[in-house]
Amino acid sequence: MHSLEYSRDQEILDTQVTKSHVVILGAGASLAAFPSGDRSGKRLPVMNNLVEVCGVAETLNRAGLDPKRNFEELYSELSSQPKYKSLQDRINDQLEEYFWSLRMPDQPTIYDLLVLSLRPKDVIATFNWDPLLYQACWRNHKAATLPRVLYLHGNVSLGYCLVHRKKGLFGDSCSQCGQLYTSSELLYPVQKKGYNSDPFINAEWKGLQAALKHAFMLTIFGYAAPQSDVEALTLMGDAWGDASSRAFEQVEIIDVKSDAELRTTWAPFIHTHHYDVRHSFYDSWIGLHPRRSCEASWQQFFEAKFISSNQAPRGTSLAELWSWLKPLLSVEAGQSTP
Repeated sequence: MHSLEYSRDQEILDTQVTKSHVVILGAGASLAAFPSGDRSGKRLPVMNNLVEVCGVAETLNRAGLDPKRNFEELYSELSSQPKYKSLQDRINDQLEEYFWSLRMPDQPTIYDLLVLSLRPKDVIATFNWDPLLYQACWRNHKAATLPRVLYLHGNVSLGYCLVHRKKGLFGDSCSQCGQLYTSSELLYPVQKKGYNSDPFINAEWKGLQAALKHAFMLTIFGYAAPQSDVEALTLMGDAWGDASSRAFEQVEIIDVKSDAELRTTWAPFIHTHHYDVRHSFYDSWIGLHPRRSCEASWQQFFEAKFISSNQAPRGTSLAELWSWLKPLLSVEAGQSTP
């Protein structure tokens, strides 16, 4: 008799889905991951409080500009007028210095869970400048095989070697040629980003587009799709294609906004009812089914199974989290069963 149940042990053993789970991160994801700030309590800004949090308000005041204005509009104006070039450079330096100073807390965060809960076939693409996702990857990379990470707007922690198409911590050297990595450019909030003008950014976007074309699941976590990112939405939409052709794919949105608002924003990516809205990472497919999100989705929607969750423990140390993951990792390595 065909069982209607899909147990936790069955999920652990199941690695059949080879297509990727693509996760797109915006500033809201960093805010959710660090609600109390970084290790020293420094706040994670979003665009509507970036001027205040990063200390740019005083710089704008001294220049006779209103720091309460929409920063995206203000920055676009500054970038279009040569007389503000030095002011723009000061703002850039302040923002980069603030983000560079951020450090991971000792205890596990949502970013630790995120990178540990995806497999090498999966992709995380982030719009965020902060170094915390990179730091999460670095401190977990020996504990598990991690997903590929793409930095769509550059990142303060990142450098690259264009010749050998390698990236790593800025200040390190390319393992092939020994040359110091070139720092990645940060893309600031201007109307025309020019994703093709910077070779590193261009390569990251090509990586995302390739991943989206072949993705089985798409999760959008804390990304507001602002008007200044029309170019980004176009590139993603072109890669995803017509939503009517994505009848097997599932879209998930993790955000604090209303379901109706999110459904409207992301309608071009959604095939009929094939989407979920979650207001917490812990309730998401990744949060409930670490390293098996695609398999769990397939079993629920295409095999009509009643699935059980396998949520990672919360409030533990990193070492305890790594230990909990071992049965999943062992199956992936073909070494054992639960």
